[in-house]
Amino acid sequence: MTRTDLDEWNSDLDSLFARMGGLFYRTESKRHAQQYMRGLLAPLERKNGWTIAEYTGEPEPKALQRFLNLSPWNVDDLLEMNRRYAMEHLACPGGILVADPTGFAKKGTRSVGVQRQYSGTLGRVDNCQIATFLGYVTPERDRVLIDRALYLPQESWIQDPARRADAGVPGEVTFKTRPEQVIDMVTAALGAGVPFAWFTADEEFGQNRRLRQFLQDHQVPYVMAVPKNTAFTNPGGDVVRVEQIAARLGRTTWQRRACGIGTKGYRSYDWALIDSVHEDHQYLFRKSIRDGQIAYYHCYNPTRADFCELVHVAGARWPIEECFGSSKNEVGLDNYQVRTWTAWHRHITLSMLAHTFLAVTAHKTKKGGPKDPAR
Repeated sequence: MTRTDLDEWNSDLDSLFARMGGLFYRTESKRHAQQYMRGLLAPLERKNGWTIAEYTGEPEPKALQRFLNLSPWNVDDLLEMNRRYAMEHLACPGGILVADPTGFAKKGTRSVGVQRQYSGTLGRVDNCQIATFLGYVTPERDRVLIDRALYLPQESWIQDPARRADAGVPGEVTFKTRPEQVIDMVTAALGAGVPFAWFTADEEFGQNRRLRQFLQDHQVPYVMAVPKNTAFTNPGGDVVRVEQIAARLGRTTWQRRACGIGTKGYRSYDWALIDSVHEDHQYLFRKSIRDGQIAYYHCYNPTRADFCELVHVAGARWPIEECFGSSKNEVGLDNYQVRTWTAWHRHITLSMLAHTFLAVTAHKTKKGGPKDPAR
């Protein structure tokens, strides 16, 4: 990074701080917000109250802890600002909304939403919090997180008044499944005018009838993973399972396509697309070249997008995983030492904004860099 790059980076960060300033009632809250953001963006191995306080010159973390827990400011206003900031730089009519949960390993029983539960992030049942996120991915694979919702288990949290009170869970918060959380987040994105062409998500969401119906009612095309025993009606009128159809497909039906680039190069698979009796619905199959394992996707495709477009959308699920990875590694998404409802949402949203700042910076650098001669 050159001195010019560093000056531009600092100028952009100061501009972002100026935008944030209007969200805070108190001068010290504005200062603490800037300190916290600088700490999240700093090259610290761990990003918690102590390390951020030390980095920003505070003798102890109490002031930053008060900022997260007690200072009077509205975190949903910050969330909205993050979305607007992201859209100003990354908005694209071909954008893809991606929903995915992630887990945060925790010790003890007092952190809001914590219990022993399965986390795909951890790959096991463990003591953790689960949150649902909505990502935004552009056709060029810029990606940011634009919404979040903490999952509160019904029996161990929603139905336990004492535990709710101890963690500061507002009285109006009711139980919502993760698909219901996604409906709320997509509704917010639609209401905010976020431009996008597709929605994608994993099996947990793809098999949820209410979420599918919501997307169809709002004419939102989707490509969502579904279980292998998913049944549908084929054009001949027979009810069959997707795994049965995949087993019958001949070699010439499959087409090899790359659906993105990962750390080890292009993610290439064999793909097949079949129709159903319903004109707007298709099923996409993805077969591993290495071991032949097959993944299945339900496509709501009212615009009759072509095969390559559907493959492209299916591959957009990986960028949100990369969002989680970079957010946790670079801006402390999972480094928090807070346990209340308010503090959790404030830390997470500040981390999302820090990640958006990095994504916007990378986008501007890429946009102003040398042209790719292969294009």
